[in-house]
Amino acid sequence: MKPPSLTIGIEEEYQVIDPETRELASYITEILDSDQLVLREQMKPELHQSVVEVGSKVCETVAEARDEVVRLRRLVSDKVAESGLCIAAAGTHPFSSWLEQEITPLERYLGIYEDLRDIAKKNLIFGMHVHVGIEDREFLIDAMNVSRYFLPHVLALSTSSPFWMGRNTGLKSYRTVTWRAFPRTGIPREFSSWGEFEYLVETLVRAGSIPDGTKIWWDVRPHWTYPTLEFRIPDICTRVDEVICIAAIFQAIVAKLWKLRRDNMTFRLYPAELIAENKWRAARYGVHGKLIDFGKQEELPARDLIREMIEWFLDDVLDELGSRKEVEYAFRILEEGSSAERQLAVFEETGDLKAVVDSLIAETAEGVVD
Repeated sequence: MKPPSLTIGIEEEYQVIDPETRELASYITEILDSDQLVLREQMKPELHQSVVEVGSKVCETVAEARDEVVRLRRLVSDKVAESGLCIAAAGTHPFSSWLEQEITPLERYLGIYEDLRDIAKKNLIFGMHVHVGIEDREFLIDAMNVSRYFLPHVLALSTSSPFWMGRNTGLKSYRTVTWRAFPRTGIPREFSSWGEFEYLVETLVRAGSIPDGTKIWWDVRPHWTYPTLEFRIPDICTRVDEVICIAAIFQAIVAKLWKLRRDNMTFRLYPAELIAENKWRAARYGVHGKLIDFGKQEELPARDLIREMIEWFLDDVLDELGSRKEVEYAFRILEEGSSAERQLAVFEETGDLKAVVDSLIAETAEGVVD
């Protein structure tokens, strides 16, 4: 069996901000009206007009992925600046209300709104998706099954949405619980083969539930169009270093699973219900909470289990991938906290959610805007 390419693709969803009010600003229709080329090739609309999504080109290495993320953040920053606006990267806006946001007037998004109504309109959240190239469909399913275990670990590192409509929610990833209202989301169950997954998709299509497999929005999914395993669980990361750390971890997980498969070994599979329990813990407490070690059937500090994931499970593929530095950035997150902790610290110091937005704008631009 041919090894997977392990290519990387990264999608990010940015908040478009009015720097005077610090509110979300409707913007995407300006691109729809004025610059179809930029829109089509590099910037895409999302459900709400205050969201701009970008997708990287296919990258061979994490170093190349970093260059792409920086390039795209700069591209979007420059483009919205023409309208006096700026961007921020966080899973939720600290205080803007979903009730006041406009839906993007494209058939795709109007259709989603018609189908889901307020569930769609309330979905004012911002994530990042990481694609890892896997050409063999059977290994792709195996990799999805096993990688589910590590999804809560990575979510904890990415948490960036502690606020919702002006309130401290008490969660580190409020985006996670908001997204849960959508159908066909969450931790997928175990699949025995690509054929079993294909049967599920075909049944839903024939029943009129979905037009195709792209409308299955699990936390990790086989992409229906591209030969990739798509990891969808993270909040969007505020700093570029965090983005690349998360992408490098996902690539390393797939590389390690391939190495095990090549040697006729694998990692134990656990029920989706148990993994979902850890996902909840990660969303609630982030890196400072506890996760369950399913083998020991006991809870342990999340930081210990995340460190174990890197030092024990991933260590022997990092140098081969050239991503040790990027993956080990996670240790800094474990010590200093994620974006969620930094936002909460700013609010505790200032009592001002506009100051939180200012900090997000500044961190999003680190290493991007001169």
